[in-house]
Amino acid sequence: MTSPDDDTDDRAGVTIRCQDNASVGVTFCDRIGVDAGAVHYAVELRAPGLTARVDEIVAWVGDGDLVPFLEDLAADFRGWDGERSRRTDDRDLMVSAVFRSGGYVGLTWTLRPWPRAAGGWSSSVTTWVESGEQLACLAADIRHFLAGE
Repeated sequence: MTSPDDDTDDRAGVTIRCQDNASVGVTFCDRIGVDAGAVHYAVELRAPGLTARVDEIVAWVGDGDLVPFLEDLAADFRGWDGERSRRTDDRDLMVSAVFRSGGYVGLTWTLRPWPRAAGGWSSSVTTWVESGEQLACLAADIRHFLAGE
C-alpha cells in the first residue's frame, strides 16, 4: 500500500507499506529540486529492529529510472518468471521484483551508500504489493514525488 505523506516542513513524501506486515516499509522523502537534470531525495527503510536512510539518492530526469521500471511491472500484472531489478546510476538504491501467485509482487528495496567504498554497508526490506492497479498507483505516486507535484 502506498500513501502520500506530508512532512512537517511541507515537503511531500511517498510511503510503501508491506501488505504482509505493515511495520515494514519504504519512504521516499526530502526531495530537493532539479539540479542539472537530476532530482536528489532521501530513502528510508523500516522493519522491526531496522531503520536505514540514505540522504542523497539521485534520479536523472528523463532517464530510464525507477518509475518506468515500476510502470513496466504494473503492466505485467499477470506475472512473470524470475526476478527483475533496477538500480540508480550511483548504485545506492536498487529494487528487485518477483511475482508471487495470487497477484502479488515482492519489491526488495536495497540501500547501499558509497557502494565502491571499503567498509560500506547495505540494508534491504521487502514490501509485498498487489500487482496491477496498486503497483501502477505506486509508480504514479513516485513519479509525482520526483516531479515535485
